[in-house]
Amino acid sequence: MDVNMEVKLATNQYKVLAPGEGLRLKSGPGRDLIFKVTGEDTGGAFDYFMVEVAPRSGPPLHVHYKQEETIHVLKGQYKVRIGEENFYIQEGGFAYLPSNVPHAFLNLTYEPGEIIVVYTPGGGHRFYEEFGPISRSGPPDPKVLAPLFAKYDMALLGPPLSPD
Repeated sequence: MDVNMEVKLATNQYKVLAPGEGLRLKSGPGRDLIFKVTGEDTGGAFDYFMVEVAPRSGPPLHVHYKQEETIHVLKGQYKVRIGEENFYIQEGGFAYLPSNVPHAFLNLTYEPGEIIVVYTPGGGHRFYEEFGPISRSGPPDPKVLAPLFAKYDMALLGPPLSPD
């Protein structure tokens, strides 16, 4: 390891939060995020956040070029696309989405869902700080979103998943 390279993977600042507490950000209509910790809290190591997923909703097909992602289902049933394959996961189910692999998910139920997402490395909250205001009034123009996705080492690849 290069001795001149600064690596900060941990922090000595602890955090304890009550249910519902954390950094609340928006991610499209009916998709609120509650970051329990961000990359700023973890020295860049990871983000840990809850996602409140609207019925029959989910993000568009996209890819992260530098972040790994996990999804752990707390409430709902989800269709998850990873690469070219579709998977169906229920409460308690889990999916690992490696970087450079296109992915999307969809809450298949008619009730609000909830998932836990972990990004590594951390810092994903910065994307949502910019994305939320653009997407709250409805699906934004992909031409507007493309530069934002690129700024955070991601690419928008297609529409959200369909239930069938």
